[in-house]
Amino acid sequence: MTSDLDDLQGLGFVLYRSTARAGLDGSAMQDILRTARHRNQSLGLTGCLHHEDGLFFQWLEGPADGLRKVVVSLMDDDRHRDFEILDQGALDHRRFQDWRMRFSDRDRASLMDWFARSDSSTVHRGDYAGGVVAFMMGLDL
Repeated sequence: MTSDLDDLQGLGFVLYRSTARAGLDGSAMQDILRTARHRNQSLGLTGCLHHEDGLFFQWLEGPADGLRKVVVSLMDDDRHRDFEILDQGALDHRRFQDWRMRFSDRDRASLMDWFARSDSSTVHRGDYAGGVVAFMMGLDL
């Protein structure tokens, strides 16, 4: 599942979607953010995490070695399931350079509402992934 990252040298990214474990509460979410921010800082990663309607969407960017470590860790994390990489690859420059882990949820902005108002497709994988990233980059936090 990390095959595109295996050959990557330099700066890269991963965008994934997963389903949150049932009953995940605010305390667990704060623990996830605290852990992610600490881990990301130590690995030189930046990114954005969005949680809405029981789904996680996360963009991570940084050195390939750090991305590979985090993806393996995320795949084994029991706080979510149905881990699916939507897009991954090389990156020319960071999109979230000032954020160890930017966070949003439905209370701040709704990805589902954004898709309903946009012309982005949720059917075609590339358009869907591009829409998720456009939403994250447009967040006003």
